[in-house]
Amino acid sequence: MDRFSEYRVMWILVLFDLPTETKKEKKAYADFRKNLQKDGFTMFQFSIYVRHCASSENAALHIKRVKCFLPELGHIGIMCITDKQFGNIELFYGKKTQDVNPPGQQLELF
Repeated sequence: MDRFSEYRVMWILVLFDLPTETKKEKKAYADFRKNLQKDGFTMFQFSIYVRHCASSENAALHIKRVKCFLPELGHIGIMCITDKQFGNIELFYGKKTQDVNPPGQQLELF
C-alpha cells in the first residue's frame, strides 16, 4: 500500500466563531489563531484553518494539540477528511471556479 495514498493522507479543518467584543475576547481570538499557525495550520477562510497530515495518527496528534489551546468562549468545530475528499472541494471566487491548491510533497521523518 502506498504510504501517501489519497485515502490515508488527511486534512484537519478547524472552523470557529469566537466573540471579539471585549479586549479579553480579542486577545483570546488572536492567541487561538496564533496557536493554530504555530502548529502548522494555514488560513483557508477567515474562520477556517486547515492542516495537511501524512496519516490519521498524525492528524489525531494535531487535533489533541488544538484541544489543549481552545479558548474559553465561542464555537469551534474540528473535522478530519481524506486528501481525496479535500481534492473534491469546489471553490468559487464569485462565479468563477478556482482550483484547490494541492499541498507540496511533505517530508516525513518518523
